[in-house]
Amino acid sequence: MGDRSGRILARRRRPIESSGSAAEDLRRIADDARSLLQEAGAVPGDLACVGVSVPGPFDRERGLLLRPPNLPGWGDAPVRRVLSEALGLPVHLENDANAAALAEWRFGAGRGFDHVVYLTMSTGIGGGLILDGRLYRGRADGAGEVGHVPVEWDGEPCACGMRGCLEAYAGGAAWAARLRKLAPSDGRVAALAGGREHATPEHVVAAAREGDAFALGELSRFNTFLARGIATLIFTLAPEVVILGTIPTAAGDALCLDPVRKLVASHVWPLLGDGVEILPAGLGGEIGDYAGLSVALEGLGVG
Repeated sequence: MGDRSGRILARRRRPIESSGSAAEDLRRIADDARSLLQEAGAVPGDLACVGVSVPGPFDRERGLLLRPPNLPGWGDAPVRRVLSEALGLPVHLENDANAAALAEWRFGAGRGFDHVVYLTMSTGIGGGLILDGRLYRGRADGAGEVGHVPVEWDGEPCACGMRGCLEAYAGGAAWAARLRKLAPSDGRVAALAGGREHATPEHVVAAAREGDAFALGELSRFNTFLARGIATLIFTLAPEVVILGTIPTAAGDALCLDPVRKLVASHVWPLLGDGVEILPAGLGGEIGDYAGLSVALEGLGVG
């Protein structure tokens, strides 16, 4: 819960889990919202609206979450209607990548820019676009699917069913699957993971900081494919800033961001590339708090 200036007044976190009933789970969310009001010393009349950041797929116009794979039993859930009736307030929905882009633009690394690309890079890769100071959704809310930009024709298979997608090379789940096949069983990545069958990009970053050759090679591969994706975005959208979340932020400048900056600069025209900033996300673990707040502010038309 927050105000228009970006102050977070109260927060509550719960693990993602489903009771099997969307109605029951949404009632619990509404109960949490009421508790947050009390915690902040507010009353329902103090609240202007509710912003909800949701995973895909969803129908923003109808306020429906459409059979979310991580919430079994939900079906097509009328999130907007249920929460609005429970709280007596207007409810605005946005997909999680767009919500995070709004949050970074309003309160994080994107402040002060009018043309922003935000990439969330954890299990998969999603994107949010702020163009001319406004969230750009595209036809059927389909803009920002950066994880499925092809970076290798007929390359590695992607979970989406296509091949050669950026997500198949730089998404956390795909990278973890690769590590569990290729990481040396007696190497540092496997040792940090407690066996290569448990290896994740986090273990690669940790091993690379120790100078492990395999980990450094894996990060170089990751950086190369990420730079290909960013170069495509720069030629297409001419942003002022590209903000990278999760894996690049955790890896930092020396292991990821600086090599990516150099690769991108060498593969785009100076007219477009000079002055483009490639930055780590600024909100860290608070991104979820600011995402919901930013969706609410967007719904209210607050500039």
